[in-house]
Parts: sequence; C-alpha cells; structure tokens
Amino acid sequence: MEQQIITDISLTARILGAAFYYPPTENNDIVELLSSGNWIVEWPYGNDKEKQGIAKLLEQTTLNDETLAQAYQRLFIGPYALPAPPWGSVYLDNENVLFGNSTLDLREWMLENGIDIALTQNEPEDHFGLVVMMVAWIAETRPEKLNELLAEHLLPWAYRYLEKLSLQGAFPYYEGLATLATLTLKNWQSVLNVTPAQKQLFC
Repeated sequence: MEQQIITDISLTARILGAAFYYPPTENNDIVELLSSGNWIVEWPYGNDKEKQGIAKLLEQTTLNDETLAQAYQRLFIGPYALPAPPWGSVYLDNENVLFGNSTLDLREWMLENGIDIALTQNEPEDHFGLVVMMVAWIAETRPEKLNELLAEHLLPWAYRYLEKLSLQGAFPYYEGLATLATLTLKNWQSVLNVTPAQKQLFC
C-alpha cells in the first residue's frame, strides 16, 4: 500500500475521529482548524467546490443562540433522545440497543488484533468517533487490517449515521462535519477498494 494513502487516511481519521468524539471544549484546536477553512488546501479528498460548501457549514458554530458545546450535548450526550445516535449497534441491532452483538464483534476483533482503547467510562467501543480514531491507529501500525476494520465494523452503518446527523442534527457545524466525514469515508473506500459487508440496518 502506498505510503501517501496511509498518511492521508491517518491524518484525516485523526481529525475526524476527535471532532466526533470529544466535546468542543476539549477540542479547541480541531474546532478552530475546521471552522476557519484552513483545512481545505490540505484535505486530500474532494474537489474545491465540495470542500468550500462544507467549509461554509463548518464556519457556523452558533445557531439561534445554541452554542457548539450545547449542540454537542444535544447530539451526542442527551439527556433527551439523540436524533442520530453515534454507536454502531443502534443501527445494526434490531432492538437498537447499546452494547449489541455488533459491539461485541468489534470488541472481539480488537482483542484478536491487540487493540486496547483506554476508555474513561463504561461506554461502547463502536462510537463513530472512536472507530474512526481506530482507523488512524490501524493505518499507522497495522495497515493490512485496514480493509477488514472498514468493511466489517464501520462502513456497514456509518453512512446511515452520517446521513441522519446531517439531516436531523439541526446545527450547521455538525451538518458540515457529517458531510466531510461522508466524503472522506467514500474516498477511503475507493482508494482501498473496500466492499462493505452487507448488514441489515434497523435505524
């Protein structure tokens, strides 16, 4: 696999994974990068028109007095029902549960491949942001496992999640982030020639 492909995947996965997983208050550098538009020149995927459209959404970090931190709370934490839950098992389990069979499958795959995530609380490993950060780590350390991770544990549900976040999140920055992630995942899929596993979606 070409080193440039690995470098591009690692860089974009680190940025996107952190942007989805960490609260904006803990992620100032990435929020500043994405909302400033300075990422456009360096982002290896998409054409200028696509990236400029996404940048216009990412610039909008407040909407109707809702701050970015408040939007993160609403979209990723609660207390009310999340419009687009970021965990794979919600989409892949017919009862839309956390810690479903797909989470256990990912956990088993991680054990088999010596991957240990230091989680600070009891939470599912199949959070979109966590899995995308795992993509970066696998690209850097075990690139031969990259297709397997994407095909089995991320791509079967990720596009549905990102579509829901974009359409139902009701906040421009996260709509832009979902659109950038969709563009990026499609390019990973293309450059690596990944065929996602066919799995039924329930959400």
